[in-house]
Amino acid sequence: MLTNLHVKNFAIIDEVDVDFGEHLNILTGETGAGKSILIGSLNIALGGRVSPEMIGRRGDSATVEAVFHVNDEGTLRAIRELDVEPEDGEIVISRKISEGRSVNKVNGESVSAGVIRQVASLCIDIHGQNENQSLIRPARQRDIVDRFGGGEVLIPLQEVADIFHEYASVKREMEEDSLSDEELARKIDYLNFEKNEIESANLSKEEMESIESEYRIAANAGTVVDVLSTVYNDGTRTAGDSISRVLPELKRAAELNPKLAEYESELLQVESLLGDFNRELSGFMQDYAFDESRLRELEQRLDVIRGLQSKYGETYEDIMAHHDEVEEKLGHYADYEKFRKERQNQFDRLVVEMADKSRTLTNLRIQAAEKLKEEITKALQELNFAHVEFEIQINRSEHFSEHGVDEIEFLIATNPGEEVRPLAKIASGGELSRIMLAIKSVFADSDEIETLIFDEIDAGISGRTAQMVSEKMNTIARHHQVICITHLAQIAAMADTHFAIEKEVGADASETKIRELSHEESLEELARLLGGAQITDAVRENAREMKEMAEGLKKAE
Repeated sequence: MLTNLHVKNFAIIDEVDVDFGEHLNILTGETGAGKSILIGSLNIALGGRVSPEMIGRRGDSATVEAVFHVNDEGTLRAIRELDVEPEDGEIVISRKISEGRSVNKVNGESVSAGVIRQVASLCIDIHGQNENQSLIRPARQRDIVDRFGGGEVLIPLQEVADIFHEYASVKREMEEDSLSDEELARKIDYLNFEKNEIESANLSKEEMESIESEYRIAANAGTVVDVLSTVYNDGTRTAGDSISRVLPELKRAAELNPKLAEYESELLQVESLLGDFNRELSGFMQDYAFDESRLRELEQRLDVIRGLQSKYGETYEDIMAHHDEVEEKLGHYADYEKFRKERQNQFDRLVVEMADKSRTLTNLRIQAAEKLKEEITKALQELNFAHVEFEIQINRSEHFSEHGVDEIEFLIATNPGEEVRPLAKIASGGELSRIMLAIKSVFADSDEIETLIFDEIDAGISGRTAQMVSEKMNTIARHHQVICITHLAQIAAMADTHFAIEKEVGADASETKIRELSHEESLEELARLLGGAQITDAVRENAREMKEMAEGLKKAE
């Protein structure tokens, strides 16, 4: 669950720190108070696109941080597979936005925004108008059916995907290797050229690892000789001459003052060390030879190696792997007709296997879709769709895909006498919100994502429908943490934890704040939602009654 959200210097939010509770968290506020900005900041924390324009007026950076506590073992395993280690089940996602860049961290370790999105997708699910609109896409509808089918569908779906990838690979290879006699001859010639080029180079791993270093030493031999000559002639010899001149003087002084004998001894050691150094340096210079022919030989060898690297890969292993691949292809082309026939037989086998597995998957989807249809229809009726017909249509595609051969589409009719039609052609934004809520309620018991956020779930509804939506939200909140932004009192009354989002208007700027409401403050906020500008005692009493009804409903469950 999302335990804490901290936002600093984001848009008109100077700084807010919110501790969310379990079950149903409700956020309400006046229009323009900053509800959308708060959700926007959370989207940024979860890996959304960042822009320097989001930085507020206090400083040159904005910070958003979301803290999750994860209990589900499957979710924890999936997070660890992303190389993120939860600390006692806790995940801290933070992003710092500054001019031109952002710093992304999970549990203090720097990661990419992509990793943040992957981790966040395992912890939280945000539903707003964009998510609801995705419901009209057939691919999304197919995913919903597959998820509802659980392992009975998902396991054969993975088998179909594995076969399809092999099928697609063989098909692509067949298309690439469909050659005329002339094309085949050209291809064999080219492959032989590559094979001979690699073999004639007579590469070794050791040479490839050492030749660059040897070349640099040979290429810089002249410079090294010049530097050593300067050191020998202008440095150490001059220093040695100077020491030789002053040593007799220091010895005479030491005879006059015994305390100087220690300094004489030290200078003698320096002279000895310098003499040893000069002899070793002189010996090195005499043995150090510049071999111009060896340099040319190294240059030519490097040209060969770099040419192979540019064609076949940077490392010795890459080049030899290409050589092995070429040999394998030449083996195939040596008896091209036999090779083509074996490939065709392999392809035909995969087509039969793909068709068989897809047929099994289709039958399992039909069974899952029938049960899902009943569950969603029941949930829609509970959401005040007075008359609703909901169908899940499964049609066969002409082509294989990693999802099998099924095209799935949700159909609905919300008025008596209407024919069912695709969601995209009939459902309004408010209806899509309720349909998505119905689907979420169906998955409430099995959904591993612990936190659900609903933004604008109450679009286009009021009255009895709003009451039924609030009851459905409460049902989902029994199994999940739910965070909902709403402007309807019926939904807000169901809150287990109620927050108010408020905008304070100052002389120079406005600032958004958020605070948790006490029971009495929550009643006053409900009254505001019910009564608008005029909040009378009758409105307050209505708010209290609405809250008591909501609490009674929760106790009865």
